[in-house]
Amino acid sequence: MSTVRRPDHRSEHRAARGGHATGLRHVLTHLITPLLMCIGMGLAYLGAFAHPAPHHLPVAVVGQGRSAQLLAQSINDKAGGDLDVRTVGDRSAAVDRLKHQDIFGAYVIPAHGAKGAAGTADASGAKGTLRGADGAGEASAASALSASAGTSGAGGAAGPGKPAPELLVATAASDTSATVVQKVFTPIAAQQGAPLKVTDVAPTAEDDPTGQGIFFLLVAISIGSYASVAVIGGAGAVLPLRLRAALALGTSFVVGLIGTAFAGPVFHLVDHGLGGLWGMAWLYSAGILLIGTGLHTFLRRWTTLGVMTLFVMLNFTSSGGIFRPEMQNGFFAALHSFWNGAGFVEGTRSHVYFDGYGLSGHVWTLVWWLVVGLVTVGVAALAEKRRRTAEAEAAAHAAAVAAAAVAATVPDPAPERSGRPVRAAGGAGAGHGPAAAAAALEGETEEEMEKAVGV
Repeated sequence: MSTVRRPDHRSEHRAARGGHATGLRHVLTHLITPLLMCIGMGLAYLGAFAHPAPHHLPVAVVGQGRSAQLLAQSINDKAGGDLDVRTVGDRSAAVDRLKHQDIFGAYVIPAHGAKGAAGTADASGAKGTLRGADGAGEASAASALSASAGTSGAGGAAGPGKPAPELLVATAASDTSATVVQKVFTPIAAQQGAPLKVTDVAPTAEDDPTGQGIFFLLVAISIGSYASVAVIGGAGAVLPLRLRAALALGTSFVVGLIGTAFAGPVFHLVDHGLGGLWGMAWLYSAGILLIGTGLHTFLRRWTTLGVMTLFVMLNFTSSGGIFRPEMQNGFFAALHSFWNGAGFVEGTRSHVYFDGYGLSGHVWTLVWWLVVGLVTVGVAALAEKRRRTAEAEAAAHAAAVAAAAVAATVPDPAPERSGRPVRAAGGAGAGHGPAAAAAALEGETEEEMEKAVGV
């Protein structure tokens, strides 16, 4: 009788199904991160940019006497909190406030039209324009996505001998805000029977007509920074933290140089002050890299999601590069006051276009984020030291338990051979422990790199 056994195909099928189930669970686990990114990016970008509308946007009416006050009060009443209208005594004072970014538009009443301005200011033109801007209506949506079509070259000259009302704006502070301000005051000028003359007191660089090139420069520097975190944390996981921190600082130096090259000789977004721009780019990038490197000790494979939340979702939306905080809701407007992206964008604007006014405050914002990065790395170093100590103690305890188990199960050898077997068993145990630990560390590092780079 034959004793040959046929292969058990059912067992092989069950083993294959078990392998597929394990692989499916592995893939589904990894899909959690991109799905969370999708949700986070949608909430952040649509929450910040979907419904732009002015919220107490500061503007001014230039003129003296009761007529200017009545016009300002009338616009305030009709705006319903969308605008914050104040009066300025003369044109030079209005220009100074625009360059200090205290206001974002100044309506200069014509000398012979002041009386008529007070009488027609209560019409519905300004309010209707603001309502059109509210809730991503035609006015604001067009102003947000177009290239300063209405701000430069708008308006025309009044007839001979008839003074024209003038609107002062500063597109370097925000092209979208300047466009919204123009849409507010154009109907008021039309009610006075004269076209509106628009004067830009702080124009942007010739190759950056909307001034939004600084925002896209922020995007490039940010991606170079937080993407490097995944590489330093994954591929550099076997390195001491001090070397990883040094790599982070060196990488930020290079990222800053790349950003400066883009802003200057490549795209001509900035025509002067490239040294100061590089300094701010380095501070900004170094803060991101140090924070990400420190967080990697605690977040591991979730580090990419963490740095994207901090430096993309919350950062780009609150930077003021597209809409200033006066055009956003309270949450993103509040972040603008201390987030590092806003520090870089506003600092660059101040350095390039506004003669450094307010620059120190924005630089300090970037410095504080760098300090946070240093603190994060310091805390991570302490955590890793404690982790290594705990692992060493656990390994020593495991080795002692294994040695005791071997000693309890192996019979006592003969006296003349007592040393050799014990030393052989001990040597085998000592050799197996480090090998297993190294293999485990290598497997964990490879899995972490796969997850980080895969994201």
